[in-house]
Amino acid sequence: MRALVTGANGQVGRELVQRGRAQGIEVVGLDRTSLDITNAARVAEVVSGGGWDVVVNAAAFTDVDGAESQSDAAFSVNRDGAGALAAACSQAGLPLVHLSTDYVFDGGKGQPYTETDPVRPLNIYGASKAAGEDLVRENNPRHVILRSSWIFGAHGANFVKTMLRLSAGGAPIRVVDDQWGCPTAAEDLARVVWDIAVTVVAGNFAEWGTFHYCGAGAISWYGFAQEVLRMAEGSGRAASARLLPIPSAQWPSAARRPNNTVLDCTRIAECFAVEQEPWVEGLREVLLAMAVENRAEDSSPQPLPQETRG
Repeated sequence: MRALVTGANGQVGRELVQRGRAQGIEVVGLDRTSLDITNAARVAEVVSGGGWDVVVNAAAFTDVDGAESQSDAAFSVNRDGAGALAAACSQAGLPLVHLSTDYVFDGGKGQPYTETDPVRPLNIYGASKAAGEDLVRENNPRHVILRSSWIFGAHGANFVKTMLRLSAGGAPIRVVDDQWGCPTAAEDLARVVWDIAVTVVAGNFAEWGTFHYCGAGAISWYGFAQEVLRMAEGSGRAASARLLPIPSAQWPSAARRPNNTVLDCTRIAECFAVEQEPWVEGLREVLLAMAVENRAEDSSPQPLPQETRG
């Protein structure tokens, strides 16, 4: 199977490329410099001329707070870019797996969100992703839209890395305790994407459409932070700090965030036989990978000091 992955330098994109190749998939990963999905002509050229079996769109504008002041950029990538990619795939007769987000919901349901629940985004990021979903549906019926949540991994910026960095400072860390969701390891999400991609290429599945996948287990950001620091100490990373739970109202941010975006993952299990992995397992693997990487960096040869001449 030959697959194109857009956004290949992102947190999920890197895992998609690595895992796909490890599984024997011929993966070509393109970052923004190689393929800017907002350039519709370039997208059509790459999609039509690559001999692909499937396209996976991991390219996105993901800065939630930044999107509030850069709405044009957010919509250009998350809506228009997604739409251009879907149209190009449709023209080439290719299936598209498109990654989306729990932030298309407003968090007011009080129960896990299903794929048929109405979207009501609270911020520009969520609105741009919801608009992108609409264009993907409109432009290519052979699509799988995969919503996920609270993604973390060994690469890129994410909540886990932020907690580890702040814990090294010694000062108390304030963490919101009234926003709930399901953390998802980027490597775990990559596993699910390739399971789906292989299945749709083979034609062994029930239907196209929108699906949810996240790590198993709902938790607050505060609870997640507690587990990050507790587990980090046991995986070779010094990460001891005092955490202070606070309400969202006490955390200044440009974008409003939903209070509860736990996703119901029943449909993906029924259609693709995908099982949820507990996010704690993904966290353990990420922290171990980061510890190994840090030890490798510490043991690498250091440059000799330059000779000083008087």
